[in-house]
Amino acid sequence: MEQDAAAVATARRDCIGGLSATRKLGSGGADRLLRDVWSPDVLLHGPKPIDDLSGADAAFTGFWQPLLTALPDLERRPDIVLSGMFKGGLWTAHFGHLVGQFEADLWAIPATRRPAWLRYGAFERIENGRVAEAYWILDLPGLMMQAGVWPMAPGLGLPLLSPAPASQDGLRSEPSDPAHSAASLALDEAMIAGLMSYDGVSLASMGMRRFWTDDFHWYGPAGIGTMRGHADYERGHQRPFLTAFPDRKGGDHKCRIGDGAYVGSTGWPSVRATHSGGGFMGLAPTGRKIGMRVMDVWRREDDRLVENWVYIDLIDLLAQMGVDVFARMAELTARR
Repeated sequence: MEQDAAAVATARRDCIGGLSATRKLGSGGADRLLRDVWSPDVLLHGPKPIDDLSGADAAFTGFWQPLLTALPDLERRPDIVLSGMFKGGLWTAHFGHLVGQFEADLWAIPATRRPAWLRYGAFERIENGRVAEAYWILDLPGLMMQAGVWPMAPGLGLPLLSPAPASQDGLRSEPSDPAHSAASLALDEAMIAGLMSYDGVSLASMGMRRFWTDDFHWYGPAGIGTMRGHADYERGHQRPFLTAFPDRKGGDHKCRIGDGAYVGSTGWPSVRATHSGGGFMGLAPTGRKIGMRVMDVWRREDDRLVENWVYIDLIDLLAQMGVDVFARMAELTARR
C-alpha cells in the first residue's frame, strides 16, 4: 500500500508537471506530449467523430492535428487533476478547457475567428511513466453553441463554462491522506448505489438528499446545462433522463478513483439503457438500446457531495438514437 501511495502521489505530481510543460500545445507542446508523455503504442479512445485511435502517430493525426489546425495557438487550461489505483492500474485524470483562437473549421464546426473555450475531460492509464491508454471527451456541443450552429433543442440548464472548484484546490501537488480519499470514494459509491435503487415512480426513492448538500452544483455538458440544488437538478436533468431511460444500468467503469476530497470515474460506456421514454433533449422515444460514454468528477465537503462536473459524449449518444448531429449542423450552416 505504501508503494501504491507513493506511485499515486508521483503520478499526480508528474501529471501536473506534464500539463504545465505542454500547456501551450500550439507552440510545440503537442509534439512534446506525444514524444515525452504518451507511449508510442498509446490507445486513445476519443469522442465521436474521433472514436478509437491506436499509436501516437494516429493520435496526433486524428486528434491533435485537427485541434491545432483549428486553434493554432491552442492552450490546455486544467482545473482539476486526480490520481489513483484502479484494478491494479495507475491512473491520472484531468479536467478543464482547451483554449485558442478558432481560426479554421474543426470537424466541420465553422470557425468563428474568435476565442473558443472547449471543455474537456481525460482519464489516462500510466505504464512505465508514460500514458498507455487514454479516454477523452470534448464538449463539442458547447463549441457548436459558441459558433451558433448547435442544431438541437436548448438544454434545460444554463450552458455555462464549467468553473474551477469553489475550494480552489483542484491542482494541489501534495499527497492526499489515504483515509480522506477512501471516505470520498465510499460516499460516492454509496450515492451511485442509491441512484440504482430508483423505483420507477418517485425520485425520492433514491435518497439523494442523504448524499448531496442542498445547494450543490451540477455542471453538465452544454447540451444539458448547469443546475444548482435538488429541485433544479431534478427538473433539468434527473427527471427527463429517468423518463427517457427508465431501465438504465450504470457503474461499468474503466476507472474509478478517490483522491482527497475528489472522486473521478469514467466508463466506455458507463451507462446502458433503452430509450423508451420521451423528454430527454426534446426527443421522442426511439426504442433503441444505447451505451453512454460518461466521465464524472465529484467534490466532497464533510459528509456530503457539493460539486459534480459531468462529461457525456452527447454526439455519440444521439447517433445511437438516430440523430446525426453533424448532418443537422451542416443543414444549418448551409443556410447561413
